[in-house]
Amino acid sequence: MRRRFEMGKIDTPDNAAGSVLNVSRRGLLKGAGGLALGIFLAPLIRGQDALAAASTLEPNAFVRIDLDGSVTVIAKHLEMGQGSYTGLATLVAEELDADWSKVRVEGAPADAKRYSNLAFGPMQGTGGSTAMANSWEQMRNAGAIAKAMLVAAAAQRWAVPASEISVSQGVVSHASSGRKAGFGELVEAAALLPVPEQVQLKQPQDFKLIGKVTLPRQDSQSKTDGSAVFTQDFKLPGMLVAVVAYPPRFGGMPRSVDSSKAKAVRDVVEVVEFRDLPHGRAGVAVLAKNTWAARQGRDALVIDWDESQAFTHGSAEIFAQYRESAKQPGLPAASKGDADAALASAAKTVEAEYEFPYLAHAALEPINCLVKLSDDRCEIWNGEQSQTTDQTMISAYLGLPPEKISLTQLYAGGSFGRRGSSVSDYQLEAVAIAKAARAKGLDVPVKMVWTREDDTRAGFFRPLYLHRVRIALDQAGALQAWHNRIVGQSIMTGTLLEPYVVKEGVDQTSVEGLSNLSYAVPNLQVELTTPTNIKVPVLWWRSVGHTHTGYVAETMIDEAAVAAGKDPYAYRHALLASQPRHRGVLELAAKQAGWDKPLAAGANGEKRGRGIAVHESFGSFVAQVAEVTVKADGSYRLDRVVCAVDCGIAINPDVVKAQMEGSIGFALAAARNSAITLKDGRVEQSNFHDFQVLRMNEMPKVEVHIVPSAEKPSGVGEPGVPPLAPALANALFAVTGVRLRKLPFPAQIKA
Repeated sequence: MRRRFEMGKIDTPDNAAGSVLNVSRRGLLKGAGGLALGIFLAPLIRGQDALAAASTLEPNAFVRIDLDGSVTVIAKHLEMGQGSYTGLATLVAEELDADWSKVRVEGAPADAKRYSNLAFGPMQGTGGSTAMANSWEQMRNAGAIAKAMLVAAAAQRWAVPASEISVSQGVVSHASSGRKAGFGELVEAAALLPVPEQVQLKQPQDFKLIGKVTLPRQDSQSKTDGSAVFTQDFKLPGMLVAVVAYPPRFGGMPRSVDSSKAKAVRDVVEVVEFRDLPHGRAGVAVLAKNTWAARQGRDALVIDWDESQAFTHGSAEIFAQYRESAKQPGLPAASKGDADAALASAAKTVEAEYEFPYLAHAALEPINCLVKLSDDRCEIWNGEQSQTTDQTMISAYLGLPPEKISLTQLYAGGSFGRRGSSVSDYQLEAVAIAKAARAKGLDVPVKMVWTREDDTRAGFFRPLYLHRVRIALDQAGALQAWHNRIVGQSIMTGTLLEPYVVKEGVDQTSVEGLSNLSYAVPNLQVELTTPTNIKVPVLWWRSVGHTHTGYVAETMIDEAAVAAGKDPYAYRHALLASQPRHRGVLELAAKQAGWDKPLAAGANGEKRGRGIAVHESFGSFVAQVAEVTVKADGSYRLDRVVCAVDCGIAINPDVVKAQMEGSIGFALAAARNSAITLKDGRVEQSNFHDFQVLRMNEMPKVEVHIVPSAEKPSGVGEPGVPPLAPALANALFAVTGVRLRKLPFPAQIKA
């Protein structure tokens, strides 16, 4: 019999309950407690016969040690390329003193009682750059408990004090007697012992893995040799593939469907419809024996779409509506002093209007989901990012208890927020297709697969935003007031997270980064208008609200510096006197970039310049210096980015650097190339040729410098995104004198 102890109770099929420490996102990231109290477990009392059969040591929900000495870490967070499997395993292996070559990781099942994200409360999921921050002490404790039990087993076997035993590289040793044992040799004995209620964690100076060495990533080998299993790889016997025809405009519905040509395609099996889902989208799915046949069948459908309730406005009309909205006060998101009075009496004022387009997530692996449905159970396999949300939504749709909704976590080929759908849109669609197929006698697993065109056109998108900003300076150039009106759709309204994130009508994710502006300003007014008549589906996108608020903050502060006749670095530094961690990364980035030294001159009439930006998001602080070269015709290239990051203790420095590098490339695509635009309600882009992500030849040289820190870890998956676009824009201004207030930037910029 295998023993598993989870969150204070023995986990058997009839008893998987436990406790969860509810910690707010802000509280966790500011160090208000990340300890999972539930893994300090009461001793187990069982019959000796049952205990004697134990073949693994599973002292908690996160660690399993087998007879061969291998250590399996159960990861409650999705691995979607950001390195969470490696980070979580590092935390366990550090305290366990395991042999890294014998550590493996597997995804946790859906079970919020055991695998809750402590930053979100009683909810399982991966997002908000919280994976390491909320797991920091929880996973270390899990490893330390397992080690304590192995040590206790060795002490009992050798009749020596536990204090004389050491552990290193998966070997338990007693120096004075020379006795040694591998983990596997002690598993059965350790499994008979009570689980300690408290353990002592290492001090940072004693770390051997955390922040000290470059460990091979847990997913590198399998992704290199092709053995890694993504949803697109996973198959079940008898499975059919579904490809969906979506309405060309949001809100459209199929009025009639002629499926005769589709059914004539070889290997097409059936055509089904779905509608009346919570997120309001309808579609027609072609089920076939393979993806190609399903796609060919989908393209052969003849559908008459009812667009009487469809959204028919284009991006230009949306921006026009937003400009009108920005003429009137919005709901107060932040209010300090009297910004209007300070602006009225200012020696200098600067005004600007900013436009940010819709953006697709464009992950390498398009959306997909595999469903196996029966009368009393629903099983799902996918790159599962929001287990609790998806369980809740699917449970309500099918009328089944949440525990009957099984979610198996596979690798995800990127997400950037898209797979963590706030309304479980694509999971529900896959379930609806499987349900409709069963109604037609097809009781088989169904894998819904999106094409790249579906992924680009069918949403969900980063919202389109408009900002109207006024700032005031006194005669000496000191910042006196900041007035900011924001207009854009809410990503939280109407979701399960609305009660936690929307306060008095203000979606906090729409204003974050400005409502808590880091710069010292005595008068601050931030207002939000959230339109309710826009039917374009929206969702968080890598770094969420900071994608636009960070740009506004860091380009406007640059304009303030120029208006004040100050150096942009020095001006920021002075305004951040009470923000030591902001200052720390700002100073490091400027030093490493040689801010105080002139750039080498360009060749053939080219001009060169620098720009700087600093921003806090998800508890981390990032500053970036961008170096650009502008040709005579106004075309430009980003030559170099110097990035400084303070993310607390860097668990895996190489992963931190990789995330900063990836964030810079991701943000550069949005600054230079990417936009989703609508015309008459239709998305104009379809694939990478017209929704361009970054090309390899566009990637600059990137240098990443990590600030040494004793603070608890904070996020790194997203914080590298916000500073890049403003740093680049400020550099281009330094060369051309042109302020860029509409993204993406034009290909040529001339004074």
